[in-house]
Amino acid sequence: MNFQTYTKEFSYNFKLAYPIILGMLGHTIVGIIDNIMVGRIGPTELAAASLANSFVFIAMSLGIGFSTAITPMAAAADGKKDIAEGRTVFHHGLYLCSILGFVLFGVILLFKPVVELMGQPENVVSLAKPFLDVIAFSLVPLIVFQGYKQFADGMSETKYSMWATIFGNLINVFLNYVLIYGALGFPKLGFMGAAIGTLVSRFAMLWYLHYKMSRNAKFHPFFEGFAIRKMQKTVNIAIIKLGAPSAMQMFFEVALFTGAVWLSGCIGVANQAANQIALSLASFTFMFAMGLSVAATIRVGNQKGLKDYKKLRMVALSIFLLAILLEMGFAIFFVLMHTVLPTWFIDTSNVTDVIQNQEVVRVASHLLLVAAVFQISDGIQVVMLGALRGLQDVKIPMYITFVAYWVVGFPICIWLGLYTSLKAIGIWIGLLAGLSTAALFLYLRFNHLTKQLISRCG
Repeated sequence: MNFQTYTKEFSYNFKLAYPIILGMLGHTIVGIIDNIMVGRIGPTELAAASLANSFVFIAMSLGIGFSTAITPMAAAADGKKDIAEGRTVFHHGLYLCSILGFVLFGVILLFKPVVELMGQPENVVSLAKPFLDVIAFSLVPLIVFQGYKQFADGMSETKYSMWATIFGNLINVFLNYVLIYGALGFPKLGFMGAAIGTLVSRFAMLWYLHYKMSRNAKFHPFFEGFAIRKMQKTVNIAIIKLGAPSAMQMFFEVALFTGAVWLSGCIGVANQAANQIALSLASFTFMFAMGLSVAATIRVGNQKGLKDYKKLRMVALSIFLLAILLEMGFAIFFVLMHTVLPTWFIDTSNVTDVIQNQEVVRVASHLLLVAAVFQISDGIQVVMLGALRGLQDVKIPMYITFVAYWVVGFPICIWLGLYTSLKAIGIWIGLLAGLSTAALFLYLRFNHLTKQLISRCG
């Protein structure tokens, strides 16, 4: 196949992916706005929010990763036009996500004392603990929301979650503003206001998505007959077998970046705050690749249901190519703007913290140069994971991500971050090493599987 064979798929791929991208960007933008608002209170508050969120991100990765099992199963059912199978996937997926949301909330509360044992600055820990309580509970509506979202995505209806996210984000931004600063007669809660805004907005997102899907005639057959007593053990096990490795894949990556937060905290408040700034910006551009990854899962899942493996490989590689081109553009943007972007997150008029703020900007600008390089690796690995998930191949990719991030990446983070003068920059070089290793071996895995499927089916 020539280059044009792949590029002609760009339009359809992006049409499918852009609502997912916008929805994910909505989450990320609000996270950035949260950091900007909290960062303007002070670097200690920003570091505390970063520490608390790092725990929640780990739990969130397990919940979101698990829920992604619903998408390829729904896409395969949709490819076959099998409503009964799709209904079964939807009901059981939603049931399991609901249970998981409460379990993850309980686990975070159980492990909250660990915050005090992590060698973080004492003033940061004291602020982080009450923030963590509120943010942890917001996992319940978020993971249930994911059950709805992943099913809708698998049915190629990607706009509903986008609008739900926009709706929730508008509520979040409003509540952040009035609760953090005490505007419009609301109490001034400081950075705890950001936690409350997040909690309320996630319940609002869940309500909106349920309302819109339940009113769409296309989804009416899938809402019929839901009852807990009808949950089948065999179906639950099938989803768990697909969802558990997917959860671990996402966990390994998010835990790697969370480890970077903790290592930065061991170095000092300025390095931890700089890490949070760079991570917020890198997360923004990563959402484009993440949206394309979901598109890869949907399209590969459809073609798997149809057993058209040549088309499956072609559409996956076209998404892979599109992701590389986008991430190269973002890499150039980070290089050009690396000294400007960090200044958005600090209050330059704050005389009290002026020296520390200058150090935060200096370190963050260097981290963005490293982030510019790993944009491409990050894009490749997440799109390949999405394509492999569409093939319902999750176990080997789980092992690949574990080795890449925790055998290769994290030891480099520790060595360069804690035992050399590179500090936070060294930590991010370790992230780059882990992402690049994952990208290489996930691509090799996809290449091997698709060629094997094509040769078997002639």
